[in-house]
Amino acid sequence: MSKDRQVLGELGRQLAEIANLPIQQEKKKLWREHNGLRPCRPLVCIDQIPWHEMNVNDELTLQCEDAFLREVEKEIRRTLYMWRHFPADMVVENRIDIQKTVKGLRYGLDIKEETVALDINNNVVGHKYIDQCDSEEAVDALRPDIIEVDEDLDKQRFELCSEIFKGIIPVRLSGVTIHSGAWDRITRARSAQAILYDIADRPELLLKTAEKFRDLTISTLDQCEALGLLEAEETRIHCTGAYTDELPAPGYDPAHTRAIDCWTFGMAQIFSSVSPDTHEEFEIDVMKPLYERFGLMYYGCCEPLDRKIRVIRKIRNVRKISISPWARIDEGAEQIGRDYVFSGKAHPGYIVDGKLDEENVLGQAGQMVKACERNGTPCEIILKDLSTISYRPQVLTEWENAVMRLVGA
Repeated sequence: MSKDRQVLGELGRQLAEIANLPIQQEKKKLWREHNGLRPCRPLVCIDQIPWHEMNVNDELTLQCEDAFLREVEKEIRRTLYMWRHFPADMVVENRIDIQKTVKGLRYGLDIKEETVALDINNNVVGHKYIDQCDSEEAVDALRPDIIEVDEDLDKQRFELCSEIFKGIIPVRLSGVTIHSGAWDRITRARSAQAILYDIADRPELLLKTAEKFRDLTISTLDQCEALGLLEAEETRIHCTGAYTDELPAPGYDPAHTRAIDCWTFGMAQIFSSVSPDTHEEFEIDVMKPLYERFGLMYYGCCEPLDRKIRVIRKIRNVRKISISPWARIDEGAEQIGRDYVFSGKAHPGYIVDGKLDEENVLGQAGQMVKACERNGTPCEIILKDLSTISYRPQVLTEWENAVMRLVGA
């Protein structure tokens, strides 16, 4: 433990020094303006990176021996690494978050699958899911998880970290952000092909399945809310800055965080190729009661939504809409207008080989910026879903430098 304390104490000092730089408050202000639909310059984030390819100079090499403290160390090292090499518009908070030990956070689904990996060190693998929802009886058989928290273990971990970081940086227990994207889970319970066939062949079963998974998610939400496990101090929501003046909601009690105090995120990536009306029937109309429990919402992921903004508008608390690399940028910005944040997804394919395709990177990002300027739309550019960069981490620094120059940072 003596070595672990020494290692973490030094890392905590480095983190606290960065967290107390004036630029952190400047970036928080930018995000609040941006998320409040008061456009400033376009904001930039990098997330979901292939950490197994990043440690070329031992900056990420763990030194702690205790298993729990190694996890704390890993998160600090990753934060420091991002700040040093590709910070973009990230914010480094002056605190150490210790995740509460929430058990049963499976949203009612016990995934059954086969996987295959191209790189044994990569946690991004191929999946073949076993169909568990091929009949009404199978859907009816699904049951909500029982959410539990180990308060004694949380207290023990909190006290240990508070002692280690005493006088260096504050420690807090952090809660959970609810993943409201039930269709991502339904796709793991069936197959993409079966779901798309069911739209035509068995729509009643598909609607029943959607309603079931919505209710399973609501059960998880209700339990987390009752146990005080929800997180109202999110710094990121679905890979983007979450700072806002609008959350938590009036009447907030930190000991009893409500869904209305929090962000959530949802999507229906399986419906990338269906019509807006079909998307509305099987996703928006079904999931709306879940989505609207929350204060604010980020909607979408990799599915192209440029033709579906009109149906997304039915969800009253949406604040950000994903415009993926497969969406039409100009049409997306025009449809979003001043009503939502345009969350533009940079194409990860332009750096996948470890080399910066600067022409395409700046061409796509520049089109986003110009389209949003024409429509008075708050714009953010997010680089995510990076399963590999061919073990050349410096390409992320090159991408960040190029895009930050483009947005005038």
